[in-house]
Amino acid sequence: MAMSCKDSNKAAAAAAAAAAAMDGKYVRYTPEQVEALERLYHDCPKPSSMRRQQLIRECPILSNIEPKQIKVWFQNRRCREKQRKEASRLQGVNRKLTAMNRLLMEENDRLQKQVSQLVYENGYFRQNNPSNALPTKDTSCESVVTSGQKHHLTPQHPPRDASPAGLLSIAEETLAEFLSKATGTAVEWVQMPGMKPGPDSIGIVAISHGCSGVAARACGLVGLEPSRVAEILKDRPSWFRDCRAVDVLNVLPTANGGTIELLYMQLYAPTTLAPGRDFWLLRYTSVMDDGSMVVCERSLSNTQNGPSMPAVPNFVRAEMLPSGYLIRPCDGGGSIIHIVDHLNFEAWSVPEVLRPLYESSTMLAQKITMAALRQLRQIAQDNSQSSVTNWGRRPAALRALSHRLSRGFNEALNGFNDEGWSLLGNDGMDDITILVNSNPDKLITLNTPFTNGYNSVSHSVLCAKASMLLQNVPPAILLRFLREHRSEWADTSIDAYSAAAIKIGPRVGNFGGQVILPLAQTFEHEELLEVIKLEGVVQSPEDAMMPRDVLLLQLCSGMDENTVGTCAELIFAPIDASFTDDVPLLPSGFRIIPLDSCKEAGSPNRTLDLASALEAGTAGAKSSNGVSMTGGTTRSVMTIAFQFGFESHMQENVASIARQYVRSIISSVQRVALALSPSHVGPHGSGLRSSLGNPEAHTLARWICQSYRNYMGVELLKCSGGGGNESILKAMWHHSDAILCCSVKALPVFTFANQAGVDMLETTLVALQDIPLEKIFDDNGRKNLCSEFPQIMNQGFASLQGGICLSSMGRPISYERAVAWKVLNEEDDAHCICFMFVNWSFV
Repeated sequence: MAMSCKDSNKAAAAAAAAAAAMDGKYVRYTPEQVEALERLYHDCPKPSSMRRQQLIRECPILSNIEPKQIKVWFQNRRCREKQRKEASRLQGVNRKLTAMNRLLMEENDRLQKQVSQLVYENGYFRQNNPSNALPTKDTSCESVVTSGQKHHLTPQHPPRDASPAGLLSIAEETLAEFLSKATGTAVEWVQMPGMKPGPDSIGIVAISHGCSGVAARACGLVGLEPSRVAEILKDRPSWFRDCRAVDVLNVLPTANGGTIELLYMQLYAPTTLAPGRDFWLLRYTSVMDDGSMVVCERSLSNTQNGPSMPAVPNFVRAEMLPSGYLIRPCDGGGSIIHIVDHLNFEAWSVPEVLRPLYESSTMLAQKITMAALRQLRQIAQDNSQSSVTNWGRRPAALRALSHRLSRGFNEALNGFNDEGWSLLGNDGMDDITILVNSNPDKLITLNTPFTNGYNSVSHSVLCAKASMLLQNVPPAILLRFLREHRSEWADTSIDAYSAAAIKIGPRVGNFGGQVILPLAQTFEHEELLEVIKLEGVVQSPEDAMMPRDVLLLQLCSGMDENTVGTCAELIFAPIDASFTDDVPLLPSGFRIIPLDSCKEAGSPNRTLDLASALEAGTAGAKSSNGVSMTGGTTRSVMTIAFQFGFESHMQENVASIARQYVRSIISSVQRVALALSPSHVGPHGSGLRSSLGNPEAHTLARWICQSYRNYMGVELLKCSGGGGNESILKAMWHHSDAILCCSVKALPVFTFANQAGVDMLETTLVALQDIPLEKIFDDNGRKNLCSEFPQIMNQGFASLQGGICLSSMGRPISYERAVAWKVLNEEDDAHCICFMFVNWSFV
């Protein structure tokens, strides 16, 4: 058969390509060849030499091309792909910077208007005040900026009816007032403490100054379309953890294509010392002429003569002043969003000590305004990245687990009757509140077989809860200690960790240690979801031969002590080893809420010097790792709630054990909090209790330096030759290399470390004494130590070559070299062995 013209052209092109390849010239591939290469590239972007040879054999159209030329094609293709991704990334960054610039310019214009208004009002006051005295601002009501405006709801508004026309009138006024707060000067906004706007920040966050109630405002960029943003924000229970429910009671369409909704919303109480809040709201959704979406809300009250909602038991009716969301489409995709939250929580209804919690705009910004922005950014990030994270879980599934932990804790904390909770009588003391829930809906997901051997059949759930006031202890630091050192407060003889029936009988109650397994974290790392493995749990004498491992799903937030206005939470629940997305959860834990707005400044290693204070007890606690406060005494309220599954006939025994358990936890927390209190900080903030006069620590530091000088012939510290005992100890504590002492025993354990040492081991001086020396070395390190140990005991010192050791959390640590020497006491007997790890760092 005669060859067609097209086939002859292909053959000619292939022949030309082969000839060019042999001559080392540029190869021009035919479309068919490029298509074949592209198919392989999508399957394997970097094929091996054998795979390229196989491709040539399988594709006759490539048979005339040298393998070297195919290798070059793949290299060029990968380079083009990399350039394309980089160009796309830079375009995205450019769009983001352009939108942020636009946002900042709008914010600058708003601030200029606010300054102009303040200058005008200042001149007006001066002209009308003969004494030229400056006006006094009453911070209990509206600010100077808002006093001349008619934006706030006041009784002089004409009454309106509950007809659609009347509700539309209220909605339009709500829209105007909201926009004046979001983009105008109706509220005097000041920058949120600790927030700096920028391309990588969550946005521009501000809080109100001098207005009625508490208010917060935020604006930022999110990579979601406006309609999706509005959908997420309307579903408030999905992102606001304290929102119990939002019921839409009526929906009315408007002539301009918008909707008016009548809502009833309930909020959980954050502590046992106050009731929950509820709101009767009107929500108005509309699209503006420029394409922006607006969702605005306000409380309906008798002043508008609109529809009313009767009071609900166990709730205090709070007020939402005009608030909402302005969502504008952004060039190139995404949205620019303005959020305003303006609430009056009726602080008069709570004890005076708690009123700062309900009068803090900073707390409002953290819990609601910024939480909304974080939820949007997290969802946008999930959409743009891989859909599967650690443990093979999707981000949405992990967020659902976090939400279930927080919601379950809030349900137990509030104990509403409509959820099946009933109050038990106390035992003569009202410090612990006991609630019981026998609702079948709550138990249906609890009675699931556990593969760890525990009997999980429970007929009821008991919750023991209490609140306590803490003085002068940073919530973030206390929470970190509770998270990292569970053995200091937990008692596993109480089956809080197994979600099983509490056993009556002999109890042992200990565990070998805990392993923290990271599961997920939020965009800004302000919240962690992790699995805690408690190893070697012994709960009863029969478990002594075969200890069990217990798994906890744990939610931890508020660990950054530099963040202002956020509460710290540690919420956990026992889980089965299978750990499905619908795993039954019975959450327990702690919530610590700061009551003062003053900012705490301190080191993240604040908990590292806790041993001395705890060993001496509360009476002898002298110091902790030095953190100076910016001023005044800080207060916080800690709320504890623990849930227990049990069989109904054991209710009285379980209630008694639960009271004892929670009281023991309170005692442990008080002891730890006193040790962490900045009131015990040394005069130089060194974190060493010996600076206030501990002769044992002084003596040990002197022995360490003297022994080092005797064996090495040089001084360990610059001041060790002529300084006093206190200066020696301080210099050793702040030494840049890690200095650790271990006991001279068959199984040496650590007894002392300086700050670099406890930093390296990622522990505290409390837990340091539970770490054996051999645990921090790998196999090579242990062999090296065993070979050098006789030299240390006979010669008095040894130099160890550099290597890898492990922290108490299992993180590898590299060190350049290590020096070990025998520390002698006054009688020249071996007191301990000291190690110094030089130039260490985490790998």
